[in-house]
Amino acid sequence: MDVSAPTSSTPRRSSPSVNQLAAELRLAVTRLARRLRQHADAGLSPSQLAILSTIERRGPMTLGEVASAEDVQPPTVTAAIARLEEAGLVARATHERDRRVSMVAVTSAGLELLRRSRRAKEAFLARGLAELGDEDRETLARAAVLLEGMLTERPNRAAS
Repeated sequence: MDVSAPTSSTPRRSSPSVNQLAAELRLAVTRLARRLRQHADAGLSPSQLAILSTIERRGPMTLGEVASAEDVQPPTVTAAIARLEEAGLVARATHERDRRVSMVAVTSAGLELLRRSRRAKEAFLARGLAELGDEDRETLARAAVLLEGMLTERPNRAAS
């Protein structure tokens, strides 16, 4: 009889049900996201940081496009953009074809804040990953791919 310990640093257990796994993942992802926000030291609310990141990723956007991308109401975006603008992290410009529309873009200060925030988050994760064994890191690498796949919209997937 083999009594050797599992090679993974985490104890083995029976497979949880889909609902149990969903609850465990929700809790772990929520706690990890909170811890990453704490290590980001960006001085912004999670909503402001998300909006800033979206504008950086997608390029200059109208306020309506930002609201749609973030799935929030326009007044929420307007208030967040005003705070980001006051902090010098975004700049508004008039749309070249429709002077009634404002475009927002990330400033160099906003880009630097995002870089610092991302570096701090990645350093926090790297410290934790360095403490794990190869097998556990491989498991997390596979989990990252699976989680990203779950976030990708698929035509036949029902909206939730």
